[in-house]
This record gives sequence, C-alpha cells and structure tokens, in this order.
Amino acid sequence: MAPAPKAQKKKALAFIIDCSKPVQDKIMDIASFEKFLLEAIKVQGKTGNLGDNVKITRDKTKITVTSEIDMAKRYLKYLTKKYLKKHNVRDWLRVIASNKDRNVYELRYFNIADNEAEDDE
Repeated sequence: MAPAPKAQKKKALAFIIDCSKPVQDKIMDIASFEKFLLEAIKVQGKTGNLGDNVKITRDKTKITVTSEIDMAKRYLKYLTKKYLKKHNVRDWLRVIASNKDRNVYELRYFNIADNEAEDDE
C-alpha cells in the first residue's frame, strides 16, 4: 500500500513593483498607487475582498503584493497600466519585467532620445 500523501503548505507568491524612477521625479505618488491596488485587485471575482489572502505593503519606492492564492503576475501589470492611464502618465512610463528577478516589475521611461535619432535618419 502506498503511503498517504503529506499535506503541502502553499508557498506565498510575492510580486514587487519598483516605482523608484517616477517617485523620485515626483511624477507619481506611491501612496495613491497602493490605495488603487487595494481597491482594484479582485479576489474570487470581487474587488475589495482581499482578506488574509492578499497583502499589499509599500516601502519608499516599492510596492510588494504577497498572495497566498493563485495570482498572475500579468494581472499586476494590467492594473499598473490602468493606474498610469488614469493619471495620464501612460505616455511617458512603461511597465517592464526586471532582468534580474522574475517577480519584479519596473516602471521606466520611454527612450524618447533614441526614437528621435531614428526619425532623423
């Protein structure tokens, strides 16, 4: 007879959104972004239903979303873009996955100087 499977504890997923560049330039308020995420993240199809499953914390320039239930990293990218569009800074900022760490998104400026150089040619 096969041994009974052991109960596995689910590992919490942690995602980080690094907003250091726009916050230092005072283009974006990290407190309002945290509030937006608290109100916009859906759990079981309902907003404002975070409970103990999802926790959002902020440092000076980073927001950390810790989830004990399944959550797609792409969903956070979607919400970040939605926030940027709502505050009319979507034309200058983009959301990029970090090269160093899989669970980190960074907000960066578009490279406008490179585009202008290509137009001159």
